[in-house]
Amino acid sequence: MRKTLIRRTIMATSATALGLASTAVLAHTGDLGHAHGADAATSFFQGGLHPLTGLDHLAAMVSVGLWSALTSTDKRSGHGNTRSVWTAPAAFAATLLIGALLGLGGLSLPGVEPMIAASVLVLGLLVSTRTALPSLAGGALVAVFALFHGLAHGAELAGGHAAAALAGMVLSTAALHAAGIALGLMMRPRGAGATASRWASRVAGLGVAAFGASLLTPALAAAF
Repeated sequence: MRKTLIRRTIMATSATALGLASTAVLAHTGDLGHAHGADAATSFFQGGLHPLTGLDHLAAMVSVGLWSALTSTDKRSGHGNTRSVWTAPAAFAATLLIGALLGLGGLSLPGVEPMIAASVLVLGLLVSTRTALPSLAGGALVAVFALFHGLAHGAELAGGHAAAALAGMVLSTAALHAAGIALGLMMRPRGAGATASRWASRVAGLGVAAFGASLLTPALAAAF
């Protein structure tokens, strides 16, 4: 009963955040320019650094891996399942690439920055509560968020050696997912340290959610 209530609360929060973010289309006035290096190697390096220097992107990508590791289990044994651990991160990375390519092609959707903020908020809540979603639902949720992260990156990487920068960004994203998974595996409940482990994930998730809320609130305030 308690798990059902938590799951419904998270999904309701997700839907609310998505709905509110979509109304904040006029709130984003930031400059999407991004400098490239003079050659492909430098652009690749700069693209790899990009997710590491944007705290919103970094928080979302690490959280995807962290949440996946905390909630993925084998239904038959109850032990971790490597394939299910990578379902959400793979969905995020693949859709991020698609979004970035669309952004490079000139596609623009409303509310990109509010949606990125909403993703940080929702993913933080998922980590904090360790709410498990079916593989398809979890993959679809992170894919929606990843599309907007990708569009933002694509707009920023337009021009210059964009393909090299994009390759570096995708590899960096995969590394952040892997780091999140490693943290999540360390936070799995084990023996006497189970309580401390659970509280560690709660605090980490709440911190990420609070950061997401701090990003989302100004955009919504500007829209209304």
